[in-house]
Amino acid sequence: MENKVLTPEDRINSLGFTLKPVRAAVGNYVSLVRTGNLIFTAGQGVDEFHGKLGRDLTIEEGYLASRQSMLNLLSALKNELGELSRIKKVIKILGFVNCTDTFTEQPKVMNGASDLLVEVFGEKGKHARSAVGMAQLPNNTAIEIEMIVEIED
Repeated sequence: MENKVLTPEDRINSLGFTLKPVRAAVGNYVSLVRTGNLIFTAGQGVDEFHGKLGRDLTIEEGYLASRQSMLNLLSALKNELGELSRIKKVIKILGFVNCTDTFTEQPKVMNGASDLLVEVFGEKGKHARSAVGMAQLPNNTAIEIEMIVEIED
């Protein structure tokens, strides 16, 4: 019996997630820009989690919010590339966490997105990362993430 190589989409499905349709831009911008073999995404928030970490949401809810934000980013990338297997390497992610001024666990929140990338892409999903706290995010979303990926030609 032949072993089937799992695609990133297969891994996403095996984790119990589905990629949703790409979220429409809410301003005069595009969801991603491709230059050479790099793609820079716009930030993606979430519809499911609103409020501030450290007041309205727990670290665990923030972790789930960052996973959902990353799924939104992967939807945008799939829409552009057709197949997520064209991603050669996740280079960097930048996470903005809507939080109180005393909240200091932004890295724990961003682990949701980082863990998902490694679960989906393995070694290719390991990336540089920044996690910063914000006084407010659009629509009171809990998190917004942007990313840079290298793609196969």
